[in-house]
Amino acid sequence: MGQKHMKSTKIIGRIEEIRRLNNCMQESQAQLIIVYGRRRVGKTFLVNQFFENRFSFKITGAYGQTRRNQLRNFASELKQKTGKTQRIPADWGEAFEFLRDYLESLPPDEKRIVFFDEMPWLDTQRSGFLAAFEYFWNGWGSAQEHLVFIVCGSATSWMVDKLANNKGGLFNRHTCRLYLEPFRLNEVEAFLEAKGISWSRYEIAEGYMIMGGIPYYWNLMDSSMSYSQNIDNLFFRKNGALWDEFDHLYNTLFTNSDQYIKVVEALSEKKRGLTRNEIIERIKSPANGVLTAILNNLVYSGFVRVSGFYHQKKKDALYQLADFYTAFYFRYLKDHYGKDEHFWSNSVDNPARRAWAGLTFEQLCKDHIPQIKQKLGISGVLSEESIWYTGGNEEEGIPGTQIDLIIERRDRVINLCEMKFSINEFIIDKEYDMILRNKLETFRRLNHCKNSLQITMITTYGVKSNKYSGFVGSQVVLDDLFHP
Repeated sequence: MGQKHMKSTKIIGRIEEIRRLNNCMQESQAQLIIVYGRRRVGKTFLVNQFFENRFSFKITGAYGQTRRNQLRNFASELKQKTGKTQRIPADWGEAFEFLRDYLESLPPDEKRIVFFDEMPWLDTQRSGFLAAFEYFWNGWGSAQEHLVFIVCGSATSWMVDKLANNKGGLFNRHTCRLYLEPFRLNEVEAFLEAKGISWSRYEIAEGYMIMGGIPYYWNLMDSSMSYSQNIDNLFFRKNGALWDEFDHLYNTLFTNSDQYIKVVEALSEKKRGLTRNEIIERIKSPANGVLTAILNNLVYSGFVRVSGFYHQKKKDALYQLADFYTAFYFRYLKDHYGKDEHFWSNSVDNPARRAWAGLTFEQLCKDHIPQIKQKLGISGVLSEESIWYTGGNEEEGIPGTQIDLIIERRDRVINLCEMKFSINEFIIDKEYDMILRNKLETFRRLNHCKNSLQITMITTYGVKSNKYSGFVGSQVVLDDLFHP
């Protein structure tokens, strides 16, 4: 195997990850590469494609299996590589001894690529796996200049706590840490084109608000069906491919998954999001380290977004449900499964669906802030994003208002962003014009703001020009969100 790997034509996007993997292959010392991210995001696919499935050794952890079964699988994989009868190791310490003996038998001047996929599943209770791996890496692996060891896992909390942020023997031992994010809109579009699917950007955006940028979900799309037919087929048809995805997703990612589900369900019921104290109140949870760990793990895994309040302390942050599939599940699937197998096709003009799209579009925009900044011409300007709301004060004539995305720029301009998902140009009428003006002035007054304020409209097809549209300082349309 050559020492440099070029991007496979099958890989969509992942340019920065491929660049970093190529750099690792050029290094003259041992490499410990950590690849993590949400389940179904394409971690295994990236590693397999980049290394062209040519590994010196590879094992995949099996969910819910005993240590004995995991070690049996290890022995089976090693037998496939050596062609020799391989007894089952007594424990993980012996397993890594076998692995070392095998790797030392390979040509010393060639890269030895080892891939442990779904490593968290190998670390079963009282298995001794992590201690054995630590001893293997510190005692031998880290000194092997041609060894490239890739560790991959969907249980992001385990990957972060046990490896990336390890405070023990693996502290600061990894040489490359790749967090694989979901696709952005432009990558989803390219992915669909590669599958021979040509949908409008409006349909792709709406699909993104259902599935997010999760390649596994998009790969289930059938090119012979329309967009709406695909959604019905996957989500609303009895025994559709994603009908049981929710339970499988949370059960395989989190120990005590029911506690995690309580949190995301509470967040799904509050579009604005919830503070930590509000979450405690809603799920009746004690304010202890367990809840802190749950929230941190949900954030690490990309299921929850933490948004800071404008010019407030970090501890007052707002937690928002960021996983589109989870939000869609609670809105449309949990209590409606199998009731109407053509629900999505039949609800095109449903006001409730339009309301859902309007609310979810705000989360889509927050996933594409670099594209928004690019359209505004401020890509190179340092900025801080936040949210803001006030309950108002009737006695002082201050109306209650909320701004879901604030971009405060180093050049002393603040963009107050309004996000609207509509099937045509968005029309600002007299009433909405007054709402915008009140928002701006309330924000300026309560925050004693001396910076320049600008209303930014982020819409599907732009704001229709009329006598009220002039108050808008800048615009971003759906096409802009598809920029790389």
